[in-house]
Amino acid sequence: MMTGCEDHSVVVYESFEDYPVRKGSLSEMEYTPSGASFHLWSPNADEVRLMLYEEAEGGHAFETYHMQLGDDGTWHVNVKGDLKGKFYAFNVKMNDEWLGDTPGLFAKAVGINGLRGAIIDMVQTNPTGWENDRKPALRSVADVVAYEMHHRDFSIDASSGIEHKGQFLALTEQGTQSPEGLATGIDHLKELGVTHVHLLPSYDYASIDEHTFKDSHYNWGYDPQNYNVPDGSYATDPTQPVTRIMEFKQMVQALHQAGIRVVLDVVYNHTYNASTSAFEKTVPGYFYRMKPDGTFANGSGCGNETASNRPMMRKFMVESVLYWMREYHLDGFRFDLMGIHDIATMNEIRQEAQKFDPQVLIYGEGWAAETPQYAADSLAMKANIARMPGIAAFCDEMRDGLRGPWDDDKKGAFLAGFPGHEESIKFGIVGAISHPQVKMDEVNYSNKAWAQEPVQMMSYVSCHDDMCLVDRLRTSVTDLKGNDLEKLDMLAQTAVLTSQGIPFIFAGEEVMRDKKFVHNSFQSPDSVNAINWHNKAKYQWVFNYYKGLIAMRKHHPAFRLGSAELVRQHLEFLPVEGSGVVAFRLKDHAGGDAWNNIIVVLNARREVARIEVPVGRYMAVVKDGWVNESGLGFLYGPTLSVAPESALIVFQNE
Repeated sequence: MMTGCEDHSVVVYESFEDYPVRKGSLSEMEYTPSGASFHLWSPNADEVRLMLYEEAEGGHAFETYHMQLGDDGTWHVNVKGDLKGKFYAFNVKMNDEWLGDTPGLFAKAVGINGLRGAIIDMVQTNPTGWENDRKPALRSVADVVAYEMHHRDFSIDASSGIEHKGQFLALTEQGTQSPEGLATGIDHLKELGVTHVHLLPSYDYASIDEHTFKDSHYNWGYDPQNYNVPDGSYATDPTQPVTRIMEFKQMVQALHQAGIRVVLDVVYNHTYNASTSAFEKTVPGYFYRMKPDGTFANGSGCGNETASNRPMMRKFMVESVLYWMREYHLDGFRFDLMGIHDIATMNEIRQEAQKFDPQVLIYGEGWAAETPQYAADSLAMKANIARMPGIAAFCDEMRDGLRGPWDDDKKGAFLAGFPGHEESIKFGIVGAISHPQVKMDEVNYSNKAWAQEPVQMMSYVSCHDDMCLVDRLRTSVTDLKGNDLEKLDMLAQTAVLTSQGIPFIFAGEEVMRDKKFVHNSFQSPDSVNAINWHNKAKYQWVFNYYKGLIAMRKHHPAFRLGSAELVRQHLEFLPVEGSGVVAFRLKDHAGGDAWNNIIVVLNARREVARIEVPVGRYMAVVKDGWVNESGLGFLYGPTLSVAPESALIVFQNE
């Protein structure tokens, strides 16, 4: 049945720059028991129809409505009656061609596989006590320790002891243990001491068939379909639109109760498929950048790149971030290939998000896969981070200075005993800021500092893509023997966790996770990606080392000064003869720390390193692979001896 009036006046626009911007919220479906209103921005459409369905896929619409064009390019229709439990799709006609069904640009609930929007009452998605959910306290983003994880990796293995394997609810279970009786799941995160969990993309993505989600299908989720609703493959029942939303909220609620904030990995830079995306089925060409020959630009390396510089794409991104903060209580966002987005959009996102939460964490990849079709000096690249206050970028200088270049898994660097990487590590230690003792002409990838403040740098040595740390060490360090692998793993993480940047840990590094040497495991099976929780018992001393370093960083503000001025004032590098050692001192009770004149030495040599320090008595707190803030014994200057492939941290005690 076709209802509604077809009268409307279509406006012809000369270019995308002339398109009007939708007023107010981008919400496309508003439900009440007495009726629902529907809205779709498509300013150049000839006609727009709303179809109502009984099912999430298949079948025919039981009603179709003509929508009416408003003065801001948005089409509207009101439908009377209680439609809860029904599904909907829009269809846009342009140049006498119907573009096909789409759930819209800003669907907040969808059916299985995200092909149709779902009509639900969002209030019914709130778990018990949701109105009392509170963000864990955070004094400053300088206090962050982030932990990147994939839902399936973290919980799918039988050794996890988790019931809801691979699902949002895995992070709500308490008391889970490995077969050896050690904490797994959310209790493991609490024990480790991280402040933020970074979830790989968890919105509705296209590559997993939600009908067969329990099978051993895998993807990281960097193939967006519907940006503003959780993915059904992590829910207990993807056929029920309310379930995925409620369970995502339960996960956030449980993490908050555990004192852990939640970061969502967002992929606004491209869509899974341009031609079939909601963007292209609604306003063809507008949301994407094009090459001069009219083909899709490909800054993402995935076949398309979005045009954040266009007003409605910018509005979409800002409103999407705020929606996740308001509706799902999220605490931060990691922007995939942030270098594709323009600086103005990223700054507006940060400004609006900080109004909602002054300590919101925003960071991203300060690069693109290919050169974007936009002016380089206007893009959110790493080199332009100084123009984006409150936004951080990953420090590949430090990462590759530690483990070796991204484009050659077999080539090592500092950890492999190769000289010439010390300045890159120093650059990471100071948080990518300008420091008089860092020789920028010897730093890889950058010839000048790019961060204005140290909290604009993410300090890390591995993440979900590229080889994980254990595999990379096994591949690039050819003379491993005994427990060298564990020692070098801990040494790498000491650099990360004593850096003035924001430390970032890849899930499982703390239990010596490996991925069977797979460089890019985005479609590998669970046998490759799953964390083996037996490792926690096998490598408990490694876990305790990570745990101890995180606790030490939390307890001692000298390691997280949060200010470039304070870093330059209190952090000085100590002279070292030869290569393979980086040493620095945090002097004069840095940051008001109770410890004075803290000395950190990173020794990647295969022999003992001897470092000249001011005369005095020092208390060791990290030594020979052990961490103890109460002390591991006294050492005396003017020379400190540091064991091979290890870190030494002492403070003056007299």
